[in-house]
Amino acid sequence: MVKVSIGVPVYNVDKYLDECLDSIMKQTFKDFEVILVDDGSTDDSFKICQKYVMKDKRFKLIHQENKGLAGARNTCLKYMTGDFVTWIDSDDKVVPNYLERLLEVQKETQADIVNGVYYSIVENKIIYYDFRSILPQLYVTSISEEDTLESFFNNKYQLAMLWGNLERRKLYKGVYFSQGIIHEDTGNRFKVFLQAKKIVVLPEAIYGYRKRQDSIMSKKRESLEDKLDLVRNNIFNLEKFMFYMEIYKAKDLFRYKNLYTMSLDYYASNNAELDEMGKIKFKTYIKNYQKKLERIWRD
Repeated sequence: MVKVSIGVPVYNVDKYLDECLDSIMKQTFKDFEVILVDDGSTDDSFKICQKYVMKDKRFKLIHQENKGLAGARNTCLKYMTGDFVTWIDSDDKVVPNYLERLLEVQKETQADIVNGVYYSIVENKIIYYDFRSILPQLYVTSISEEDTLESFFNNKYQLAMLWGNLERRKLYKGVYFSQGIIHEDTGNRFKVFLQAKKIVVLPEAIYGYRKRQDSIMSKKRESLEDKLDLVRNNIFNLEKFMFYMEIYKAKDLFRYKNLYTMSLDYYASNNAELDEMGKIKFKTYIKNYQKKLERIWRD
């Protein structure tokens, strides 16, 4: 059994894939496997993956018909054998000591999840962020259960990101990614965090997140129906989260209900690309849903 399984879903990223996989091959920590899942690419991504499988036995390649990002991640999980899991998107890259630093912190803290910090790649520019917007202290910080749960609403510690962290593989037992919805690969992430006893944040920019103009999530949403689909999906995920909070008898459940309502207010205000009639319909949809929630929670 290897120490770390690296999951890399692949779909039509031939322009960036070599850079991503090269950064994995250059890792200073060597005991890992790479699970490449080509999700029905129509460009040269599959051929590039084959090249790396031929040159490095740690790389394993699975080709499947297109199932979306969630389907590709589920396939990755099926073939992983490591004690720990980390996700690297196929258009991103990592620093050479990415695995080494995550594992060092995990060993020191015995954390179930070690969350790193990312820097952005915009065209050919590298953008670093002030970590103090995330952490008041620039050293490894343990995250409380309360802050972990709150982060699902405000992403305070970047915990909503699948990539850029190290997680015990056993946390994924019984967890799968929901297919066919927007943000399909993150919808059940809170289940992983609810099973973790200790989560720490490593305030080092060890993951390079590429912001692409041609990515699905970067394309501007123009129609009312697009906006409603996104909100319906977020409501679906938040409802699942609140259901689990009630089962787990989370402390201060009322506080999370307020955060839930506030997050809906954020969605209502995020409507700049709609025309005036669309904005009215969009806000009305969310406000009606909030009123429904208030009636349910009073009962």
